[in-house]
Amino acid sequence: MVAYSYAFRPMAAADLPTVRRWLTMPHVAEWWGDPDEQFGLVSEDLHHPAMHQFIVALEERPFGYLQCYEPRAWPQHGLGKLSAGTRGIDQFIGEAGMIGQGHGSAMIRVFVDNLLAAGAPRVITDPSRENRRAIRAYEKAGFHNERPISTPDGPALLMVRDA
Repeated sequence: MVAYSYAFRPMAAADLPTVRRWLTMPHVAEWWGDPDEQFGLVSEDLHHPAMHQFIVALEERPFGYLQCYEPRAWPQHGLGKLSAGTRGIDQFIGEAGMIGQGHGSAMIRVFVDNLLAAGAPRVITDPSRENRRAIRAYEKAGFHNERPISTPDGPALLMVRDA
């Protein structure tokens, strides 16, 4: 097993063209939805105090996007009652050549390990119930399936990793 060193650099306005390109990639748009709509949301959240956005890199090569947020700031998302300090994450691998090599589960594990070590009691995510690749990646990163949920984006699976 190869150990990779991932870097999570805070996203800046200069990264928006790259994120826009990634959102148009078929493997991202399939699960994230309309690229223009998603780009608007990602752009708006750049300075939201409850949202932290990162560009994920391997050996200084950017290949993905990760957002970490305070889910209680968006109560309309159908995640239910959450304890204080809970963090939510969403991410994608933008570069198609990086898919299928274990980077998704590995980068998630590294990021979440750091969140839990810093004191977050719980980290959650809500992939589509149909997105088997994402669910497997989260399971490999230590998450367990808590329950099916309904979100504004459709049926999802609430997945959890506790400290």
